[in-house]
Amino acid sequence: MLIGVPKETWPGERRAALVPQGVKKLISAGFEVSVESELGVPSGFTDDAYAEAGAKVVTDRAALLQNSDMVLRVRKPAADEVGQLKAGGVHISFLDPFNEKSLVESLASQGVTAISMEMIPRSTRAQKMDALSSQANLAGYVTVIQAAFHSPKILPMMMTPAGTISPARVFVIGAGVAGLQAIATAKRLGARVEAFDTRPVVAEQVQSLGAKFIQIDLGDTGQTEQGYARELTPEQIEKQKQGQKEVIARSDVVITTAQVFGRPAPKIVSMDMVEAMQPGSVIVDMAVETGGNVDGSKLDQIVDVNGVKIIGQGNLPSEVARNASEMFSSNLFNLIDEFWDAEEKALNLDPEDEIIKSCVITRDGSIVNETIKKL
Repeated sequence: MLIGVPKETWPGERRAALVPQGVKKLISAGFEVSVESELGVPSGFTDDAYAEAGAKVVTDRAALLQNSDMVLRVRKPAADEVGQLKAGGVHISFLDPFNEKSLVESLASQGVTAISMEMIPRSTRAQKMDALSSQANLAGYVTVIQAAFHSPKILPMMMTPAGTISPARVFVIGAGVAGLQAIATAKRLGARVEAFDTRPVVAEQVQSLGAKFIQIDLGDTGQTEQGYARELTPEQIEKQKQGQKEVIARSDVVITTAQVFGRPAPKIVSMDMVEAMQPGSVIVDMAVETGGNVDGSKLDQIVDVNGVKIIGQGNLPSEVARNASEMFSSNLFNLIDEFWDAEEKALNLDPEDEIIKSCVITRDGSIVNETIKKL
């Protein structure tokens, strides 16, 4: 079976779906691998490195897509490339299936088995394939590095002959994978960290990282079976805003990570909260790609509000493209390895398997994922 990996064409995307180490693993498992020339250059992997790993490096993108039995990439395919995919072939990438109805329908019409990496369930067995978590982990790290770069204050306490510098105050809103990594990174850099999440169950995790968990009584919230925060009611969002208003005002850095899977991000930091912060303070809105948590944040821009910087950069994992590519490549290999039937030389995509039921969106000319089918 031939696996093809085209280079990413999404603006600003520096990740590669497969790194040379992943090529070696797939070839050892019996696959042939072809990659488009310069696939890994933005993330620090040369064509020679892929060739040495055993991949065939090609320049004809259209032929690569047409001839590959399985296509791996980071981003969803462009609409005009769906028709180049082999009927009966497999396509694996982030697909954004909740918001890409026409793309999903096109993949089904083309006869492609489309696997969406967003839809991998958060279960113990699927953990090694969970690309959302692996990429969010890195994104959480990047938010703190960006905040530290843009802040006029250092993060750690420092005792000098000229006097003592107090540690910066960092407030992280949302303690999922990204939020916990942001907390851990800020603590490593010496900041005084506070955090809030709508799920009280994560308080212990926050405290174990050395941060203070802010208690705000929102009533019944909880989390989904997948471990995501449930969407709050308008009344609960207002309670959250009021509860965190004072914390935001005294913070030097605020990092927001609140997202509801498949829906626009909730607005939880209002403009009056931004205006109450001291000039020089920094807000990093990690949810800017899905609408943003912060009033005034703009995708891929830094907005200045009376000296307060609101950073709205999208695609944060791409800022650490080498490690992000390595992790995503590993997620893909683990997914393929889990379901590869060496005797049949095909993926054994049992529709009753919990992982397959969640992540396979189209197959045999139809949309088969029940959640996406109902949209």
